[in-house]
Amino acid sequence: MIDITVPGFNHLELRYLVLDYNGTLAIDGTLLPGVGDLLGELSSHLEIHVITADTFGLAASELAQLPVKLTITPVESQSEAKLAYVEKLGAKHVVAIGNGRNDRKMLKAAAIGIALIQREGGSAETLASADLISTHILDALNLLKHTKRLTATLRS
Repeated sequence: MIDITVPGFNHLELRYLVLDYNGTLAIDGTLLPGVGDLLGELSSHLEIHVITADTFGLAASELAQLPVKLTITPVESQSEAKLAYVEKLGAKHVVAIGNGRNDRKMLKAAAIGIALIQREGGSAETLASADLISTHILDALNLLKHTKRLTATLRS
């Protein structure tokens, strides 16, 4: 668990990390360099979940050796499926990271929603739904490793 208080934002007891796959952890279906190592480090503090439609069909093989729970959902109603997943875990204990329009609802519901703008881009609706925006997944994951960065960005 990651337990932090962000003045003017919230007291956070984060237990789960929920991530999109394509555009977030991967580009064109292939895991981005360095992601596996950071997920491994964070797995000692957070239970890690990846939820995706798996556009390229590579998520299972790319994530096979990592401490993550992979859920592949139907293409239809992605935003609702991701929201339901976060709510089932207990949204107040979730940090969610994604870039696509189908990630907007889970980011809005999560205790912390982090939107990404990487090579695949980022949905404007998702950016507006997030608490924080990052330009690389490694930077976003490092916010959870170095929590004073979260405090510096989110306090008011």
